[in-house]
Amino acid sequence: MKRILVPTDFSDHAEYALKVAAQIARKNNGEIYLLHMLELPNHISDDGIGESNAVGRSAGVPEVMFFMEKTRERFQDLLNEPYLEGITVIEAIQFDKAFDGIIAHSKKHDIDLVIMGSHGASGFREMFIGSNTEKVVRTSDIPVLVIKKEEGEFAPQNFVFASDFSDEIKKPFKDAVSFANLFNANLHLVFVNTPNDFKSTHAAEKLIHDFAANANLTGGYSTHIYNDINVEKGILHFANSVNADLIGMCTHGRKGLAHFFNGSISEDLVNHAVRPVVTFKI
Repeated sequence: MKRILVPTDFSDHAEYALKVAAQIARKNNGEIYLLHMLELPNHISDDGIGESNAVGRSAGVPEVMFFMEKTRERFQDLLNEPYLEGITVIEAIQFDKAFDGIIAHSKKHDIDLVIMGSHGASGFREMFIGSNTEKVVRTSDIPVLVIKKEEGEFAPQNFVFASDFSDEIKKPFKDAVSFANLFNANLHLVFVNTPNDFKSTHAAEKLIHDFAANANLTGGYSTHIYNDINVEKGILHFANSVNADLIGMCTHGRKGLAHFFNGSISEDLVNHAVRPVVTFKI
């Protein structure tokens, strides 16, 4: 977790994410890549930036420069914050749609962890519009940590990791173990039993123990079988019952119709959980 990307729109929620990133970077001797996506007004083409001699393109350049200068000023205000003192911060402005730019930037700079702020979404907004955060959660190949509120000291000790503990989870589980070990957190391994996917306690416990047998968890782990009407509610209810500091799970990254009809528990959790959520791509 040495290279941390924090997209910002300079909102309170984005700053909550930046404060957490600062703590992780300081703890892990890492650096922060601070990214602002400058989506240009419709009447300005980014093709015209720096090409003021081209016919029909010069009109928007002063306005673009104004937006860039204002963004740099806001960057400077952030960089002067005491919580960033002594941390290497590389800031960047990109002209792109937020979601596309975040994914591209993470690949270009070999990012280890994306941290994003989110206030969640519900109802029609959640179904038809969604958020840049949930799109990144769905498609990012690297872990994404979503911060929902001001966290103060970010030192998760009770880390809930929910899974079906199938073979496909073994690879992303290594990332979850690394994340837990960074904070010496106790990992609560949770299998949610639902009416449509039920396992006996004996079978579920054996599944989890066999799965985690070789995990080198410095803070230890515990196993739990939790019964609920669906997986999302089970995770949220269990997290409440142990006063979890962090919820983690894997995501398939479904797209298109498969995403629409099957949904994504990870994205639902990003929208509905009040606790931080970290996702790992299968």
